[in-house]
Amino acid sequence: MARGPKKHLKRLAAPSSWMLDKLSGTYAPRPSPGPHKLRESLPLTIFLRNRLKYALTGNEVTAIVAQRLIKVDGKVRTDPTFPAGFMDVISIEKSGEHFRLLYDVKGRFTIHRITPEEATYKLLKVRKMAIGNKGVPYIVTHDGRTIRYPDPLIKVNDTVRFDIEQGKITDFVKFDTGNLVFITGGRNRGRCGVIVHREKHVGGFDIVHVKDSLDRTFATRISNIFVIGEGTKSWVSLPKGKGLKLTIAEERDVRRRRAAEQ
Repeated sequence: MARGPKKHLKRLAAPSSWMLDKLSGTYAPRPSPGPHKLRESLPLTIFLRNRLKYALTGNEVTAIVAQRLIKVDGKVRTDPTFPAGFMDVISIEKSGEHFRLLYDVKGRFTIHRITPEEATYKLLKVRKMAIGNKGVPYIVTHDGRTIRYPDPLIKVNDTVRFDIEQGKITDFVKFDTGNLVFITGGRNRGRCGVIVHREKHVGGFDIVHVKDSLDRTFATRISNIFVIGEGTKSWVSLPKGKGLKLTIAEERDVRRRRAAEQ
C-alpha cells in the first residue's frame, strides 16, 4: 500500500532532459516539491555534479549548498534537491558565475552562462489571472509566483519581465503573432521561432504554428509556448544553437566543417 508521497525516483524513470546514464546507480535525486513540476525541473544536485562537475558525489553537493553558496533567483537554497526550472537564474557568487536554465535544441537542460546584468531579471509566463480577496487582481506565473496588482493589459499566456531584486514586474510582452517564442515542452522543446498563427479549439488544446529563422514551420500546443521577446529580438540570451534545430545531415556538415578548420 502506498502511504503518503513518494520519496524515491528510479534512475530510468528520471526525465530525459537530465541526461543521466542508466548504469551508474539505481536511483536519481528526486526533486523536492517546489516552484516547478518534477518533470520540468532540474535538482541542484544534478546541476552541480553532472553538469558543472563542481562535485563528484551527492555528499559533496550537500556540503556545497550547506555553505550557502548557491542562489536560485536571488535566494540562498540549501536543499540539494531543490527543483530549479526553466528561466531560473542560478548564481554562485564565490566564483562570480551566473547561469540561466534553458533547454538546448534536443530538449535537454543546458549550462547557459549569463552576465551579472542579465542575472538581475527573469521572464515569467502568466499561467492564471484572477481577482483575490477585497478585489485585488493578481497573476500566477509558471514558477508559482503570485504577483498582485499587475498591469491591467497583462493576460494569460503573456510574458512578464520580473526584476528579481525588487520583486516587481518591469515590462511585459503580449502573446501575439510575430513575437519570438521558445518551446518548453513536447517534441520541439528547445526550439525558437516566431508565432505565425494560433488555431483555437473549443474544448480542446489550442495549437500554435511557429516559424524559425530558417523558415521551417512546426506546431505545438499553446501550453508549450513561452514568449521571450517582441518581434524577433529576444529579451534573454539564448544557448548555443540559438534554438535552431538542424537535420542530422546538417549537423554532420557542421561537424565536418569544424574538423576541417582545426
